[in-house]
Amino acid sequence: MSRQPSKDTAAELAVRRLLHAAGLRYRVEYPVPGMARRRIDVAFTGARVAVLIDGCFWHGCPVHATQPKANAEWWRNKLDRNMARDRETTAHLVAQGWTVLRFWEHEDPDSVAAQVSATVEQRRTERTRGRTR
Repeated sequence: MSRQPSKDTAAELAVRRLLHAAGLRYRVEYPVPGMARRRIDVAFTGARVAVLIDGCFWHGCPVHATQPKANAEWWRNKLDRNMARDRETTAHLVAQGWTVLRFWEHEDPDSVAAQVSATVEQRRTERTRGRTR
């Protein structure tokens, strides 16, 4: 497990490159407010948009997840805890007013970047309208 990258994965880097090329600026590995040892992969703090790109194995992708045969019970518990932590983190961020976008590592980076860009733009527009009223 220690050899598996937990940050700066190929999927994250591809999406970040596209977002940066589109002129968007963001924070990487941003701490989840109020939750120790949890991070947002790509955070737009002003717009309060959290982007999390989950690995298929570690986060239980319904399409690509596999079940290890060796030490199966331990792995099942480990992966179930990961998925429960994901749900808890998402709920916490939403309660704090963040928009949470979760993607799988196998999703097309162009599509992910387009969805993120649209959401960030929408949130920025909403926040600007709220200030002018």
